[in-house]
This record gives sequence, C-alpha cells and structure tokens, in this order.
Amino acid sequence: MPTSTTARLCGLARTLARWYPNDVDPTDELHRSLAFLDSDLRADTVVRAGYVSAVPVAVIALAAILLVFPALPVAASVPAAAGVGLGSTHVIHRLPVAAARLRRTRALGDAPGLVARAALRLRLEATPERAAVFAARTGVGPLARSLGAHVERTRSGSSAGLDAFAAEWRLWFPALERSVALLSAAVEAPPDERDAALDRALETVLDGARTEMAEFAGDVRGPASGIYAFGVLLPLALVGVLPAARAGGVTIPASVFVALYDVLLPVGLVGAGAWLLLRRPIAVAPPRVTAAHPAVPSGATRALVVGAAGAAAGFVVGSFVAPWAAPVGVVGVGVGAALTAHYRPMAAVRREVSEAEAGLADAMAVVGRRVGAGESVESAIGSASAATTGRTSDLFESASGIQRRLRVDVYDAFLGEYGALRHLPSGRAHATASLLSVAAEEGRPAGDTLTRLADHLTELQRVEDEARRELAAITGTLNHTAALFGPLVGGATVAMATQMAASGATAAESASLAGSAAPGAATLSPSTLGTAVGVYVLALAAVLTAVATGLDRGLDRTLVGYRIGLALLAATATYLVAFLGASMLF
Repeated sequence: MPTSTTARLCGLARTLARWYPNDVDPTDELHRSLAFLDSDLRADTVVRAGYVSAVPVAVIALAAILLVFPALPVAASVPAAAGVGLGSTHVIHRLPVAAARLRRTRALGDAPGLVARAALRLRLEATPERAAVFAARTGVGPLARSLGAHVERTRSGSSAGLDAFAAEWRLWFPALERSVALLSAAVEAPPDERDAALDRALETVLDGARTEMAEFAGDVRGPASGIYAFGVLLPLALVGVLPAARAGGVTIPASVFVALYDVLLPVGLVGAGAWLLLRRPIAVAPPRVTAAHPAVPSGATRALVVGAAGAAAGFVVGSFVAPWAAPVGVVGVGVGAALTAHYRPMAAVRREVSEAEAGLADAMAVVGRRVGAGESVESAIGSASAATTGRTSDLFESASGIQRRLRVDVYDAFLGEYGALRHLPSGRAHATASLLSVAAEEGRPAGDTLTRLADHLTELQRVEDEARRELAAITGTLNHTAALFGPLVGGATVAMATQMAASGATAAESASLAGSAAPGAATLSPSTLGTAVGVYVLALAAVLTAVATGLDRGLDRTLVGYRIGLALLAATATYLVAFLGASMLF
C-alpha cells in the first residue's frame, strides 16, 4: 500500500499533468519502472507533470535569485532560473526510474537466499512446483513476489515459472538466471548427482553476488574519492584562505558564500551520492522495522519532546561558544536528538534480529544432526536451545516451550499466533522455521537437508560480510568524515579565519569586517562565516551518512534516519568543540 507521502505526491503529479494539453511519448523504461513500483500513476502523467513543473519552479528560482543576489543582472538571472526549472523536469521524469532501481537493488540482495530455499526444498522432494512455491512463500520483497506471480501463471508448466522468473531478472543479475537453470537441471539429474547439482546452483548465485560487489567496489572508489576531495576537503580548505583573500583586497559577498556552501555544495553532494547509490548492483537489505512493532512506541510525542530538549541544550551550549553558534546548536542537536529518539527503538529491534540470525546456522546444525540420528524435529528444537547461546537459544527454547504447553506443530510454535518469531521481523529466521516445519513431516531423511541448511546460512552470512568488507574503506571514510573529520576541520578553520579577521591586519580587512563594502554586496563577517559553515557541516553529516548507509546496507528509512541522527549529534558537538578549542590556541 502506498504511504501517505507517496499518495500526496501522486495527487500533485496528477494536478500538474492536467495543465499540459499536448500528447507525450513516455519511454519504455518509465513504463517498466512505474509497473515495478506498483504505482497507479500513468507514465504520460509523470511526463506531463514534469513539463508543467518547470514554470512554477523557474519562477520561484528567479525570485530567490533576485532576493539573494540583488546586484546580479536580470539577463543572467533568467537563464539560471530557467535552468533550475528544466532541472526539475528532468528530476521528475527520472525519479520513478531511480526509485525502481533502488528497490530492485534491495530485491536482488535476497537472490542467494531465494535460491538456497528452493534448493533445500528440492533436496526433500524433486518437484520444481513445490520448490518454487516454497521459495516464494517464505520470502519477502519484490523478488519473492515476482517468483510467486510467475508460479501462479505457469502452474501446469514443467519449470513451474522458474524459467520465466529468471528471464525477467536476467538483465539486472545474470547469475540468477544461471543458478535457476542449474536448479531446473538438478531435477532431471540422477538422485546420486542431484545434491552436487543443487550445491552448484547455490555456488553460482553466491559467486555472482561476490563478483558484482567486488566490481562495484573497484568502480566506486574513484568517484567516492572525488566526492571526498571536492565536496569536503577543498571547500573546508577554502574557508581558511578567506582572511588572506580579504587582506589582498578580494571582497566575497556573504550571499555568494552562503549560496555556495549551503545550497550548491549540498545539492551537488546529494546528486553525487545518488549517482553512487544508483550504481550499486545488489544490497542485502536490513530487516524492515515499522512503527507497528510492539517494541516501538506509537506516535511522535516522544521524539518531539526529546528534540525540543535537545534544541534547548544546543541553544545554551551554542550561546556559550559564540553568538552565531546558537542556531547551529539548535538545529544540529534538536534534529539529531529527535531522529535518534524516534528510530532508536527500531534500531534495538534490528540488533535483536542480527543476534538471532547470527546463531541460526549453529542451531540448524544441531537440529540436522539430531534428526539424522533418528530424533524428531520437535525434540531436536529443544536440544538446539541448549546447544546455542544468546537470542537464538531464547527463540528455540521459547518455541520448544510453546510446543509442549499448547500442543502445536513446529510451524505454529515458530510462526503461529503465539509463535516465538511472531514479533521478530527476520525473513531468514521465518524461512528457516518454514523449512523446519516441512522437515518435521519428512522425518529422518530431512536430517541431511537441515545440516546443509546450516552450511548455506553460514555461506550466505559470509557473502554478506565480504560485500561489506569490499566497501568498508569507502563507507568508513564517509561516515568518519560526516561525523568527525569534516566538523573538526570546519570548526578549526572557522576559528582560524575568525581570529585572523579580528586581528585587523590591514585597513581593507577592517573595512570589510565593518561592512563598508560596495552597496548591494554585504561582505562576509565572522558570524556569517561560522553559521554558513555550520549549516554546511550539518548538511555534510546528513548527506554523507545517508550515502554511506545506502552503500553498506541499502536505503532503509529507519536505518538511515537513526544513523543521520547520531551523525548530526556528533557533528554538532565536534564542530563547536573544535571551534572553541582552536579559538583558544590561535
């Protein structure tokens, strides 16, 4: 179901589209993207809305340019505003395509898991129909839904929709098609060769994921270094030469500096970051935790109260540092505290999921050995709880207790109304529980399959870890720059520039600081400098953190929001402390 924000955007697009009378010719890519997003918007509506939006956006941009740069000739303002309007048209036309690509990237992160589930079901019974249904039913997201749709359309076919499913995703992940072909071939293989063929199918999709991420990590290093150099280091270094420029008679209007650092640079970083994220081939999406989870407080009252308290604290601390620092403290601490408070419960649930998934392989290995030795799955679940530790042990112990007390089967013990996993949003744990319920029906022959499941879970986790290690240097640099290094350099540079400006080395500098510049071009004062760089530092913290999180785990709203909140808090504190400490040294 579309969110309220999505519904409002769709309504706005329809309203704008009514004002464009001519016929349009949308691209096939736009049609495919809207269909993949399950949007009820028509492609021609999006195109018309993009064309119409250029006029109001250009008018607003022209008014803003004339207000901020009153000395700029109208002949130069009009083309700039027209460029902004045309840019809005391009953004609207490409936004559904970008959204579909990001969603597809998240979906492909489940490809190894989907193949693993299908392969494990085929080990129990060499029936592609049941394997495809099981893989689709135990998965979440577009990939599982796509397989399920193909299964429904081709139930009577020999490949149970697997071939059509693989063909649909061939363009974005070729290894998935090869892996599915090997699954289909394994069904026709002799029984003594089937296990090796199924292992090869899983190895193919895992190797494909490794290769895609390794190539992406190599391709993205150069652009990421460019973002770091031209979006962070160079702008902060230029702040330090401003006093020398003024001493040399170069006057820098405040409006130009503010527009550059607080508008153009952040917009450029957003564009560069989006370009990087759209080129990520696959992303292992984190579990989606929403406000509907029992452990997440309902409503926004808590976040608003914490945000208001953080804003008050930021104002007090900022006022102590410098008069201009109060607004920076209010925005940085207030927004950071509100985001952290709002998303912290969701982050706690996500950590719980990670802890539970970390021990799944060990638990399944125990269950597989016990079942292979003749023990029932129900009894082996209790043994697994004693042989594992942490959250995984608690879940298996809870499921074992539910079985005994309520006299229910394995499926209901894990996934029923009172099941142990009913409040754990882990697709991997739910799929594992579903396979356990199937194994309970098969009995002792399923022991080897469960043991192989443990190996598959270990291999899947290894591939995910390798993917993150490939990008660790890039994401680590972006995260540290956003929360620590950027604000540290920014605060120290502003302090140095302020002290140099206050020393009054030349008459020209003194006149500039006193505001005696030419009419219509207010010069840059220390307070304007500190505030403008502070806003830039906060924008840097938000944008770089979102990009780093997207590269690491894919764009998930709760995860991005929580990390941005922490980054804003760290960046604000670092910026103010760096300015205060550097002011004492210079």
